[in-house]
Amino acid sequence: MTFTEKCNVIFRRSVEDYHKTDNVDAAMPNPYQEGTIEYDLYRKNWIDVVQWHLEDIIRDPAIDPVEALALKRRIDRSNQDRTDLVERIDSYFYKRFSSVKPLADARINTESPAWAVDRLSILHVKIYHMEEQVNRTDVSAEQHEKCVEKLRVLNEQLGDMTTSITELLDDYEAGHRIMKVYRQMKMYNDPSLNPVLYGKK
Repeated sequence: MTFTEKCNVIFRRSVEDYHKTDNVDAAMPNPYQEGTIEYDLYRKNWIDVVQWHLEDIIRDPAIDPVEALALKRRIDRSNQDRTDLVERIDSYFYKRFSSVKPLADARINTESPAWAVDRLSILHVKIYHMEEQVNRTDVSAEQHEKCVEKLRVLNEQLGDMTTSITELLDDYEAGHRIMKVYRQMKMYNDPSLNPVLYGKK
């Protein structure tokens, strides 16, 4: 099993585990040992699926404004947790490929491998929820067909991403690409960098 295939198994399990309770406040039942890449991958997807539902909730037109603000703050924290975890996964890749000597014609990729894995994780969340839409019985035939087509495209993306991420990791292993990690350096959560937080007039 390739690393990407392992991701697919873990991400699908996480999405399905979440929907056993379908509760954004449910405890994460991570079945993997803490400190392993499998644990981090499961946690990564759990963050994604919880945030998916938080984004649904905050779009309720009847939501209380105070509750909406609290949810927005929670989504902000979730985004920061997601970024921190992606960078942790990139550290895993950086260590994994640290002994590889890049070839003379090695290229630099536009994104780090963990951000590609991030998109794969979110794709699993999309697929699960589009499957729910396909299985609805309270919609028109036209809407059903649109969802069937969307699900087909999402599954095609899943196959393409599985292949492309595997090929990317193979390129790193063979020295065809240079492993570089650029931290996100987000400023809005940093009290020393956000003018609103450090009191700039």
